Amino acid sequence: MKITIIICQDVPEVIWNAFRLANMMLEGMEDVTIFLNGPAVKYEHFDSKQFPLKELAKIFTLSEGTLLA
Repeated sequence: MKITIIICQDVPEVIWNAFRLANMMLEGMEDVTIFLNGPAVKYEHFDSKQFPLKELAKIFTLSEGTLLA
């Protein structure tokens, strides 16, 4: 199944949960694309110890997920 997740918020917890969901779907052999829109494009600026967004994005792309902005 092909799945697209669209993120258009700058709330770190929302972005973090979207990447976590996408990574779980990739483990289930789904074809997952994340589309970053608006302020979500700057997700790296919201990276923190509590919400490790860079690490989740790295796992997502290395697991053959598609990241678009």
